[in-house]
Amino acid sequence: MIVRLCLFVFLCGQVPMARACDLALLLAVDVSGSVDATEYNIQMQGLSAGLRDGVVVEALIKAEAAVAVMQWTGADRQVMSVPWMRVRNGAEAEALAAAVDTAQRGWRRYSTAIGDALTRAAVEFEAGPKCHRMVLDVSGDGPSNEGSTPETGRKRLGQMGVTVNGLVIETEDDDLTGYYWENVITGPGAFVVTANGFEEYPKRIRQKLMREVAQQLSQLR
Repeated sequence: MIVRLCLFVFLCGQVPMARACDLALLLAVDVSGSVDATEYNIQMQGLSAGLRDGVVVEALIKAEAAVAVMQWTGADRQVMSVPWMRVRNGAEAEALAAAVDTAQRGWRRYSTAIGDALTRAAVEFEAGPKCHRMVLDVSGDGPSNEGSTPETGRKRLGQMGVTVNGLVIETEDDDLTGYYWENVITGPGAFVVTANGFEEYPKRIRQKLMREVAQQLSQLR
């Protein structure tokens, strides 16, 4: 009996333990027809710079996070341009940022289907890493004008326990920020950050990542 117990302890000691995942973060980037080539580059470069920020990197590593990037536009047009990647050390953090740098644009001339994007995000969370927290970060420069209503996807994500935050790029005087507050975000502590034009996007996405990752992580520790 003692021999068997020792053998069990020895064998268990040889099996590497899976590292915990505190955060699954899906970054959904708007590539609809209203986003030109320069604005697309501003978004992706701003996102990769934010993911290289020292505070953000440290928080992602502490959370042993899983991060992915989804591009979205019209109905049934969403693509995972960066698949789920774990961030457990500096090398993995840099690999994630580099993947964002080289991600190719999926579409250029389609409408804005926020509801379909939220529904696709739910599918990706269901199939993705099983983490303690799930956060969807949706950026966009216009209201939904095609496909299913945002409420459909938002309700499904809320039932799954996914927090949905928004980064609004205001380019017209139509209170898109208010629209996101009322129709897109969900979950305890969900919030919207506003960039006044694409030029402000890099600054705002960095702030948003710090709020989503660093501040929430410190509250759990």
